[in-house]
Amino acid sequence: MVLHASEDADVIVVGAGPAGSSAAHYLATLGRRVIVLEKATFPRDKVCGDGLTPGAVRELLLMGMDMDPADGWMRNRGLRVVGGGHTIHLPWPESETYPNYGMAKARMGLDESLIRHAVASGATLIENTTVTEPIQMRSGRVCGVRARTKNPDGTRGDVAEYRAPIVIDAGGVSARLATSVGIEKRDDRPMGVAVRTYFKTPRHDDEWMESQLELWEGERENSALLPGYGWIFALGDGTANVGLGSVSSTAKATRLDYRTIFRAWMRNAPASWEFTEENQVGPLRSAALPMAYNRKPLYRQGLLLIGDAGGMVSPFNGEGITYALKAGRIAAEVIHQALARTSHYGEEKALRAYPKAMAAEHGGYFTLGRAFVRLIEHPEVMRVCTKYGLDRPLLMKFVHKLLSDGYEHRGGDVTDRFIATLSTIVPQA
Repeated sequence: MVLHASEDADVIVVGAGPAGSSAAHYLATLGRRVIVLEKATFPRDKVCGDGLTPGAVRELLLMGMDMDPADGWMRNRGLRVVGGGHTIHLPWPESETYPNYGMAKARMGLDESLIRHAVASGATLIENTTVTEPIQMRSGRVCGVRARTKNPDGTRGDVAEYRAPIVIDAGGVSARLATSVGIEKRDDRPMGVAVRTYFKTPRHDDEWMESQLELWEGERENSALLPGYGWIFALGDGTANVGLGSVSSTAKATRLDYRTIFRAWMRNAPASWEFTEENQVGPLRSAALPMAYNRKPLYRQGLLLIGDAGGMVSPFNGEGITYALKAGRIAAEVIHQALARTSHYGEEKALRAYPKAMAAEHGGYFTLGRAFVRLIEHPEVMRVCTKYGLDRPLLMKFVHKLLSDGYEHRGGDVTDRFIATLSTIVPQA
């Protein structure tokens, strides 16, 4: 499509996280003019577990990312799961689709690496620019955004307008653009909460991502079981990302004192990690995790939602990076096809393929995840599962693939085909 004189780009992307950077990279690679507006200045932090499953690694490989360990990329072999009196190791499986390893990289470096990669592909990044509202035609169609810059001294700067025939909201859980055009979050979708910090630790090069399914207030035999689950992801740079999370089956997040729970967990963490106050690096920070496409529709009148803005976090494990990267790729493909149409009708019809593609990709899987959340909300159910399930290899192979979305969506072994069939026959999220 030829740009009108008043249009600054083919596509405006709001937010330079993994979703926005993925979309920008692919759009630029396809020859589209794309502007990315980011409210912060890189490097900037984001509350996250910093763990990358093989699904996320696959997306990074498709983007052509250089994951050199010298640049802070830590490769891992799989999951170490602790709970119910058991400690088991679940290696990432060999498969046709995914590599047999995961990665870990602090979001302070990951997000900057991704957006710099998109810029190298041809995208334009404008930092220190907060989008305040969409620009809409009289019909309601989004055709750009208004944004306010920030001066070097931190004061509010000027308001600028950026126009394009298509806008992507990759602005995170707040999804301000989506909300401003009436796309509200759904109350019947799960909402998670995660808190995390960093510790210096001698086990910073541990090859396993650790998941603790039981958090005890004191010594195991004489104390209460705390709500939630914990993780320890070694980063290979002298530190580990340590956090805990919980999830509610509805949009109303659990009302827990996470700081108190975290401190209690750290008092009883294995001494070999050395998670002491003097080894803590940075504050304990929290973030909401919008799950299972909790904001719909994912496309309306020139505006597409990707990543957290569209609720693309897995209810099974709280992971969002894989789905953010994949959504950026799929959105770019759909937009590229739409912009090649010769009529507004054709363009609109092509853009409506995006929510259908995302529903086909993860809709059934996210529906299974919603059922999973309703079960684990009950502590007694989780307790029984960890006590009697972790020492059953065949069952854990199934659970590992299901919870990590590490199954072959087409083909694979009996376990893969069973999960794929379940994801197909249930209603799409």
